[in-house]
Amino acid sequence: MTHPLIQRLFDEHGFPEVTRDSHQAFISQPGVTMLFFAGDPNSFKDVTDVAVVLPELVKAFQGGLIPGVVTAEAEKELQRLYGFGAWPALVFLRDGGYLGTITGIQNWSEYLRDIRELMNGEIKKPRGFKIPVVSA
Repeated sequence: MTHPLIQRLFDEHGFPEVTRDSHQAFISQPGVTMLFFAGDPNSFKDVTDVAVVLPELVKAFQGGLIPGVVTAEAEKELQRLYGFGAWPALVFLRDGGYLGTITGIQNWSEYLRDIRELMNGEIKKPRGFKIPVVSA
């Protein structure tokens, strides 16, 4: 069951769910997409705070951010792709190219500054997680 504050993102704000199957199409849209990786609200205390702030961030950027919420089933696989290590996380992409990640809850002014910097920044390769090769 989805936490009510996360469910609100779908029901009241119309944020789409991003699954493994829809991920590539979602991030390939023209413009800046923002993926919300909530994680488990019972394990990560900032999840509900970020869920409350997220619609306000979208409003603050006046249509410059296209938000999506990554489904629980897709989170681990996509986390490995983007390589962040803390939850919750907001991953930013422009035209499918990785811009960066913001984790945890931030002060409003920090969000505005950091998101502007990411939106105007260069596309780079996500860190990703590499699984070490162990030889026998």
